[in-house]
Amino acid sequence: MHPALATALDRIAARKGCAPAALPPLYEAVDPDALTAVLESNPDVTVRFDYAGYRVVIGPEPDEIGVIDRRV
Repeated sequence: MHPALATALDRIAARKGCAPAALPPLYEAVDPDALTAVLESNPDVTVRFDYAGYRVVIGPEPDEIGVIDRRV
């Protein structure tokens, strides 16, 4: 799993007050292997997807990992 994906999952789990392993399977929202391939092959890409009630945005810089509550 790409480090940015792991960071996003950690942030969602922290907001939900649970362990990352307690979150729904990531593959129900996005193909983790395909997303990792995209992130590793194109350093300038920004990806967005919805997962577990949040909008995840991963940008090209290491600090560009956003987790936005979709329930607001």
